[in-house]
Amino acid sequence: MKDKILRKLFLGFIQIHILHHAKKEPFFGLWMIDELREHGYNIGPGTLYPILHSLEKEGLLRMEEKLIEGKIRKYYYITEFGEEILDESKKRASELYHEILK
Repeated sequence: MKDKILRKLFLGFIQIHILHHAKKEPFFGLWMIDELREHGYNIGPGTLYPILHSLEKEGLLRMEEKLIEGKIRKYYYITEFGEEILDESKKRASELYHEILK
């Protein structure tokens, strides 16, 4: 029960984290899984890819396939709309941070 509730709360953080890195540079799924793991989010491909597809469907990310060493790898890029949403999310996260931790 506790894990389920925390997972639900952290889903928004994970999405912001994904947009943040997509703004810095395009990424592929396995890289993002490792990145999120470094920050304590232990999610696998079965959780990450539906999140990526959802962000793509909402117009926040776009995906481009690239041939890397004979294999197709999917890279995710932030869109202009994704950057707008990320900027607004950062403002609200900052307000929340100051409200609950100061």
